[in-house]
Amino acid sequence: MNSPLNSLGLPKAPRDTRVVVAMSGGVDSSVVAAVLAEEGYDVVGVTLQLYDHGAALAKKGACCAGQDIHDARRVAETMGFPHYVLDYENAFKEAVIDEFADAYLAGATPVPCIRCNERVKFKDLLETAKDLEADCMATGHYIQRKLGAKGPELHSAADPNRDQSYFLFSTTPEQLAFLRFPLGHLASKAETRALAAKYGLAVADKPDSQDICFVPNGDYAAVIKKLRPNAADPGEIVDMDGNVLGTHSGVIHYTVGQRRGLGIGGLEDPLYVVKLDPDTRRVIVGPKEALSTRTIPVREINWLGDTPLESRAEWPVLVRVRSTRPPRDAVIRPISATEAAVELLNPEEGVSPGQACVFYAPDSTRILGGGWIWRGR
Repeated sequence: MNSPLNSLGLPKAPRDTRVVVAMSGGVDSSVVAAVLAEEGYDVVGVTLQLYDHGAALAKKGACCAGQDIHDARRVAETMGFPHYVLDYENAFKEAVIDEFADAYLAGATPVPCIRCNERVKFKDLLETAKDLEADCMATGHYIQRKLGAKGPELHSAADPNRDQSYFLFSTTPEQLAFLRFPLGHLASKAETRALAAKYGLAVADKPDSQDICFVPNGDYAAVIKKLRPNAADPGEIVDMDGNVLGTHSGVIHYTVGQRRGLGIGGLEDPLYVVKLDPDTRRVIVGPKEALSTRTIPVREINWLGDTPLESRAEWPVLVRVRSTRPPRDAVIRPISATEAAVELLNPEEGVSPGQACVFYAPDSTRILGGGWIWRGR
């Protein structure tokens, strides 16, 4: 006789189901832990110390810092489950921070939060959860896991304003089998905060983190300059024909699509950063039209469709090329199992190497995977 499934989709009583909850110290993961503890699950809270907490103690609005470890511990004490802090500083630096700095120096605009999920949280931490004999791992991400005909599927969150699918496209089917996202179905963040208040959690009114955790106040250039001292070497600002318009104090101070702060005045039409050339230390600027992109080379694709990516010559999809933009109509043309050309039906401005291109089913909330935008051959 088969046991009925519990709320996490497992054929066990909650008390016999061990769940490792990845706790950042914020309200989202705290609520996940509290809800599961109240439902009677065998909850184990784990917080990763990802970078120098000595410097982080004074910084608000970043996850996995000193204050956040303290907040996660208080939630565990309030709800009565064990909590562990794991030192992942070296792994985080190697897997996330170093690549972030190198990508920026290569003229890309990286998204380190995706690499952190892919290489640290859903890889190393997930293995730790298995070592702790957990049946699954739960996180506070706003995304949904639904069972489909071929197994677990990744779907956008019910609240489009909170949806984190852009940052989780690289979740593999194997990881998805083990992961749970209890907040994905909530209609709004207000519901999460109401639950935190209901359980008497001290983090109920804690502000959301805004910045990349290791980039205080959003100052990317300062962090990269510290990691790579040569990154602030001066160079030329040139137009698309190579004419010198001015000088700059380091390619790291610019991103593709930037208009303000170029330091070149007296021009009739506004100019935008069109390309960064770190080899020649040149910032290339041009008119807004020069930012329009129709074909995007994408590699390192994680495909989550029911049939292989290469099983079709073309896939009509919706794609998102930045986390802050809505999905747009596009066609994927596979080159290999992990590489494709994505054609946008309507050109987008400011498509930048280093960003992710995430694929969505055109007729449902399902995420079909995604990959990394690069310069192409």
